[in-house]
Amino acid sequence: MTPRFPLLAFLLALAPACALAQQQPPAAPAAQQAPATDAAQQADEDADAEDAAPTDDPDAAESAATEVPLAEIKRFVGVFNAVRAAYVDPVSDEQLMHAAVKGLLLGLDPHSTYFDKEDAEAFDEETSGAYEGIGVEVQPQPDGTIRVIAPIDDTPAARAGVKAGDLITAVDGKPLQPGDDGMGPLRGKPGTKLVLTIERAGQDKPLEIPVVRDTIRVASVRGRMLEPGYGFIRVAAFQADTAADFERVLGDLQKQSGGLRGLVLDLRSNPGGLLVSAVQIADDLLDKGDIVSTRGRIPASDSRFAATPGDLLKGAPLVLIVDAGTASAAEVLAGALHDNHRARIVGSRTFGKGSVQTLLPLDNGDSVKLTTARYYTPSGKSIQALGIAPDVVLHAANDADAGDGHANGNVVAPVTEATLPGHLISEEEGGLPGDNAGEVLDGKAPVDAALAELKKKR
Repeated sequence: MTPRFPLLAFLLALAPACALAQQQPPAAPAAQQAPATDAAQQADEDADAEDAAPTDDPDAAESAATEVPLAEIKRFVGVFNAVRAAYVDPVSDEQLMHAAVKGLLLGLDPHSTYFDKEDAEAFDEETSGAYEGIGVEVQPQPDGTIRVIAPIDDTPAARAGVKAGDLITAVDGKPLQPGDDGMGPLRGKPGTKLVLTIERAGQDKPLEIPVVRDTIRVASVRGRMLEPGYGFIRVAAFQADTAADFERVLGDLQKQSGGLRGLVLDLRSNPGGLLVSAVQIADDLLDKGDIVSTRGRIPASDSRFAATPGDLLKGAPLVLIVDAGTASAAEVLAGALHDNHRARIVGSRTFGKGSVQTLLPLDNGDSVKLTTARYYTPSGKSIQALGIAPDVVLHAANDADAGDGHANGNVVAPVTEATLPGHLISEEEGGLPGDNAGEVLDGKAPVDAALAELKKKR
């Protein structure tokens, strides 16, 4: 998820550090300025410096924590010069430095990444709800392949039959390679066609799925009456206008029913999005209590959100539907409503993405999407690599009847946060990675189960 509230504060806190990093460093201490020929004296001075390093002075400790590792920088410069001088084909300094900066993020968790200017603009477009592509939330893999977290409702990907957990290995017959831009091959002008080569659990051979790109305008919220007194709202993603749309749709259902007796809130295959939108919807359905807290390494990454008085449902029962494609901000909403005893949850274990990403713009138009915090539900639990377990467990049915924006043909999701290479380890994680993976639940059966659960609460 990409937060809005903490973002400005975080960027303001980080800006001085970025500025310092671009300034000329202060004069080096005498030990670093010693002639290269006097190696013995240099070593003695370095040893003396190391012996004197431990200190109780907080200012000295902070200075030590922000020092540039000179030995590592020298090693980097050595490799840089070797590549520039001896690589079989000429490589520009700009290319090498660009690759080096990207490489800083490769050893981190899978959600930290470097965005070129075009990718950064595309990322902003996705959160606004309009962009050109096929309409799918993905996670690039180290080998260049692309894992589908969830197709977005009523988009070319969903209509073509792309499913959560699918692994895209090639586009238009061209195998994806390490270093490829994960979203790049999927984007393009509306009306253009591409063919996805997909590996899917339970299928012996790769699938070839044609998809026609389109302008993706995601209607993230829609609702209807299930039967007199009982409403249904589907939230497909959390974008800039999602909370306002939710309030509008809920208000319409209240008017149609003369006052809802209960609500089913469908978060299946909701890949997340903006944290602020999920927080606002939680606030709409709570009178009091914490919603979510975030904790990182610097104070600007720490935040806490609490509900304000005013439950738009006026205390009417609430049941959520989740599955293996429910991720990130959608898990925040589910955790907030469940921990405050406001809602029951039916479905399958969620994806388990419990980290916060902050977008840091750079001076050349590129951006860094950096994981800056973990989030915690009101009970103090982190769902990172664990997900949220439902109160009532449902299983996929092979003959599910498509409805409510979900495709036919259910499969057990072959991937969760816990199976992503380099994922942040949860303090409660145990067993084999992904051995508790949930299922993708399509069709109307989960809605019927949620309605039955809702009626028990009356």
